Amino acid sequence: MLLPICVLAALAVSLLPLGSDAQLPVIRFVHDPDPAPDFQTKDLDGKDLSLGANKGKVILLNFWATWCGPCRAEIPGLVELQNRYKDQLQIIGMVVDEDDENNLRDVVTTERINYPVALTTPEVRLAYGGITALPTVFVINPEGRVVQKHVGLFNPALYDAEIRALLGLPVAVRIETFNDTGEIFLKHADRATMLPGVNTEGLTLEQRAAALHKFNAETCTCGCQFTLAQCRIYDPACKISMDRTAAIVKEVSGDSGKNKAPNNAAPASPATPG
Repeated sequence: MLLPICVLAALAVSLLPLGSDAQLPVIRFVHDPDPAPDFQTKDLDGKDLSLGANKGKVILLNFWATWCGPCRAEIPGLVELQNRYKDQLQIIGMVVDEDDENNLRDVVTTERINYPVALTTPEVRLAYGGITALPTVFVINPEGRVVQKHVGLFNPALYDAEIRALLGLPVAVRIETFNDTGEIFLKHADRATMLPGVNTEGLTLEQRAAALHKFNAETCTCGCQFTLAQCRIYDPACKISMDRTAAIVKEVSGDSGKNKAPNNAAPASPATPG
């Protein structure tokens, strides 16, 4: 059973008037984003549903469950966004762990969900990294590429700002880009230079590279079937990957204290990426 994340995002985007002298909020998109894995399925009404059929629109691919409180709490905001950008946005609800289809239909009716909802297959979940926490939303640009992922309950204003930016509409935000180092797709964890809960301070650049190589070559023994790097990114609370990566840092450091490169970065906090 998946555990819903109940923490509100720290970033609450306020849409400021154009020309305001106030400091603009920041939204972040992936530099050189990956294509979103497509799928072919049926929604609850039996209609064909795929990402390819919605190319040219911004897509919010929302993985959720009826028993997930935060998932239910954000539905009204998603309904409002779908109404506001109905011709340029497509929200797709992918339901995880729902055995009773009648209960699901009742929720769709009660919440007045105005976007297609489908039951998620294991193949789709795997293509998007396993989906170990709910709600999880993948933001897909009109070219069909994943530019951001949000885990947990987010302020709808953040989605609104991202949608407007991707559609080229006026929005008072500053856009920054970042390289995906496992935050969006776990397959890119080998690009990571710092992992949650892993302190490489004091290692030389060569030692740090050697440690990262080991993190991405060794599988965590907690049962997740991820590499150590992926486990640290996806499950920062895992004590097994935390202890093993700490041991690797100690191993690669040896007894050498020479030629150590300065590191002004603080150790990454064990926060769930999104």
